[in-house]
Amino acid sequence: MSILLQASNLSKEYSGQKIFSDLSFAISEKQKIGVIGKNGAGKSTLFRILTGEEKADNGEIIIHEDASIGYLKQNNDWNINESALDYLVRQSEKPEWRAQQVASKFELDNVKLSQKAESLSGGWRMRLRLTAMLLKEPNLFLLDEPSNYLDLNTLILLENYLRAYRGSFLIISHDREFLKRTCQETIEISKTGCYHYPGNIEAYLAFKEQKLGTLIKANESLERQQQHWQEFVDRFRYKASKAKQAQAVIRKISKLEEKRITIEHEAGINRITIPMVAKKNNFALKINNLNIGYGNKVIVSEIDFDCRSGEKLAILGLNGQGKTTLIKTLTGRIPVMSGSFNFAANTRLVYHGQEEMDAMNGQEQAGDFIRRVASPDLKTEAVLKMAGDFLFREEELKKPISVLSGGERSRLLLAGLLLSKPDILILDEPTCHLDFETTEALARALQKFNGTVFFASHDRTFSSLVATGIVEINNGRAKRRHEEYEEYVSRLEKKLWKQAETEEIVPAENKSVDRERYLENKARQKKILSLERELEKMHTYKQELMEYFLEHYSDYKSEKVQELEDIKRLIEDKEERWLALNTELENENQK
Repeated sequence: MSILLQASNLSKEYSGQKIFSDLSFAISEKQKIGVIGKNGAGKSTLFRILTGEEKADNGEIIIHEDASIGYLKQNNDWNINESALDYLVRQSEKPEWRAQQVASKFELDNVKLSQKAESLSGGWRMRLRLTAMLLKEPNLFLLDEPSNYLDLNTLILLENYLRAYRGSFLIISHDREFLKRTCQETIEISKTGCYHYPGNIEAYLAFKEQKLGTLIKANESLERQQQHWQEFVDRFRYKASKAKQAQAVIRKISKLEEKRITIEHEAGINRITIPMVAKKNNFALKINNLNIGYGNKVIVSEIDFDCRSGEKLAILGLNGQGKTTLIKTLTGRIPVMSGSFNFAANTRLVYHGQEEMDAMNGQEQAGDFIRRVASPDLKTEAVLKMAGDFLFREEELKKPISVLSGGERSRLLLAGLLLSKPDILILDEPTCHLDFETTEALARALQKFNGTVFFASHDRTFSSLVATGIVEINNGRAKRRHEEYEEYVSRLEKKLWKQAETEEIVPAENKSVDRERYLENKARQKKILSLERELEKMHTYKQELMEYFLEHYSDYKSEKVQELEDIKRLIEDKEERWLALNTELENENQK
C-alpha cells in the first residue's frame, strides 16, 4: 500500500509550553485510525497542522501527490438562498444523482435537499456539511470529535458509512464506542511523541493495561533488590572490613535507580467520588402538560412525565428537536410557555452548561472557585482530590479563570458542582472535554451517586453506564421510554439499517443512463449492507469459539475444531464477495 501522508519529528509549543515533540507516523491507503490522548496532548493541533491551518515549530509533513485530504468544516459556507442540493453539487462538482445518493445515507431526502441550506436546523446542517465533504471523495479525511456535534442518529449513519469506506481516515474522539466500531488501528499522542498500535481501541487499552502491569512489576522487583542491598549498606558501611564491599553495593544501587522505568500514567488513577446527599424516596420532578420553546414558537408540546429521586435520565433525540430547550426550561434559563413542572421541595439543583461557564468570574483563581462552591462540610483533601481527578494540579489551580481554555472551564465547573453536594444534577454534554479515563470515572461515580441526574450526551459509553431511564424528544413530543439505553440504541440501529435497505430516492431530471447506474449501485449497496450484517454475526460466533478453546484448552473436541474451520472459510468467502462489490461500486462512482 502506498503512503498518503508522512509526519516526521513534529513539535509544537505555545508560549513556551510544549504541546508535543518528536511526533512521527505515516498513513497509508485504507488505514482507519483512531487518534486518542489526554486533554492538551495536541490532537486538534495536529489536525490543524496537517490541514495547513497552523505550522509546526519543527519537523516535516510530506503529503503524497495522490493524497486528497478532506476535513469536516464547522462553519457554514453556502450561498444565500442556495438549496441544499445546489450546495452539494457546487461543492463537489458531482451530478445531482450522485449528490442525492450520498445524501440519502444521512437521511437527507428530496424534501430536505430542495430547502434552502440556511433554513435547515443545526443537526441537518451538520449532515449537509458531512455529505459535502464525503462527496469530494477524499482518500484521506480527518474528523475531529464528530460525536460532539452529531446526534445519535447521524453518528450511527456515519458509522455505517465509515465501515464501508475504502479510503483512509483519522478520527479524534473520546467516544470509545464510536472508535471501536469504526477504527482498526490506534494512535495515542502524548507530549513525548506518539505510539501507533495495529489494533482497535479496545485491543490497545487492554495492551496498555497489560504493559502497565508489566512495568509496575519490573519497578517493584527493582525496589525489592534495592531495599535488600540498602540493608547491607546500612549494616556494614562503617565497618572497615566491609567498607569496600559497601561502596560497591552503593554503586549497584545507583545503577538500579537508572533502570527504573518512568510510568506516565497508571490505569484507574481517576476514581471520582461524588459526596453523598440525603436519600429521598419521593419524586424529584413532576412535569404536567408542559409546552416549551422560544417567543411564540413551540418546540416541544404536551410534555407529561415524572422522575423519581435517584433516577438518571438521558435526554435523547435529533439535533434541533428540543433537548437543550428542555434543559434550559428546567433550569429556568427560558420561561415556560404553558403547563408546569415542579422539583421536589428542599432540593438543591445545579446545572452544567455554557451559560454557567460564561458566568464564571474570570478574575477568580481556579482553586478559589472550587473551594468557594464546594460544600463547607467537605475537607480540603476531598476538594483537592476532586480537582486532581478533573486534571487540575497545584499550578493550574493558581491560574485565573480568564486564562483557562473552554475545556478547562468546563472541567472546573463540573468539579465544583459535584463538590457542592446537589440533590439534582442537570448536565448538558458534560464529557466533551474529558479523556477516556475521566469520562468513565465520572460515569461510574454518577452510577453510585444517590441523587438525581438529567443529562444530554452524545457519548454512548458514558450514557450506557449512567442512564437508568430515557426521555426521547421527537417530532415535537417528549416521551418517557421504558427501556435500557442499549436497547434504545439497538432499536435505532435496526431502524436505520432497514431504512438504508428500503429507501429509494429517484434522481430528478437525470439521463436514463445515470438513473440505471444509480439503481445498479443502490442494489450493490443493499448487498454490501447485507454482507456486513452477516459478517458481523460470523465474527461474533468465531470469537465465541476462540474463547471456548481458551477456556477448554485441554478438552479437544473435533466437532468444535471443524466448526471453527467452517466459520473461517465462510468469513473468507463473504469478505471476498464484500470486497468485489465495493470495488465495483468504487469503479462506478469514479466514472
